[in-house]
Amino acid sequence: MLTLFHTIFYQPIFNLLIYLYNIIPGKDFGASIIILTLIIKLILYPLSRQSIQAQKALQDINPDIEKIKEKYKDEKEKMGPEIMALYKEKKINPFSSCLPVLIQLPVLIAIYQVFFNSFAKADAMKDLYSFVANPGVLNPIAFGFLNLASKSWVIAVLAGLAQFWQSKMLMSKSKSGGTAAMMNQQMLYIMPVITIIIGSRFPAGLALYWLLTTLFTVAQQYLVLGFKKAKYPALPAKN
Repeated sequence: MLTLFHTIFYQPIFNLLIYLYNIIPGKDFGASIIILTLIIKLILYPLSRQSIQAQKALQDINPDIEKIKEKYKDEKEKMGPEIMALYKEKKINPFSSCLPVLIQLPVLIAIYQVFFNSFAKADAMKDLYSFVANPGVLNPIAFGFLNLASKSWVIAVLAGLAQFWQSKMLMSKSKSGGTAAMMNQQMLYIMPVITIIIGSRFPAGLALYWLLTTLFTVAQQYLVLGFKKAKYPALPAKN
């Protein structure tokens, strides 16, 4: 299984990164990461688009779900069918937002390994394809001042702020309460903090990728959602 993962995910991404590093004038590793991130986001765009639409749809009908939970709080056996009926009416699969994320997970793991191994492993270049030139020792200095092999709190904080921005975009503007709404509100702040903590513990190259992929995701959300407000109006109360 590890060999299959290495061949299908790790090696192609590693070779693409080194190829970009070789052809970019000045061999700027930061510019290589930017282009690599853009290429990966474009390849995964169909999955990202599906995930964004599903997340937004679930956020928008959350007030209706809370109304159903309140109405049937003493009739648990009726609550589930009513919620499923709401999903069916709105043509929403509650699990559709999870599948694209799961599919992209091996890609994310491979990218983290690529950035870590590029600087940490002396024999990292053994995974190069025969047609990709070996650049020798990689220069970790990006844009003339940022050491991507060292940790960077600044990049980590920027990644956390970008994470907050991305999550805020998908949140419903409804003022309804409920458990789900409270959890979403908590995650809005918890995830950026987690991003900052994790990003500050890895080399800046990983944090930079995290920042870039979040910013590209924000751009995709604007593209998919089209700056529109919630599509799913609240259901009228049942008598």
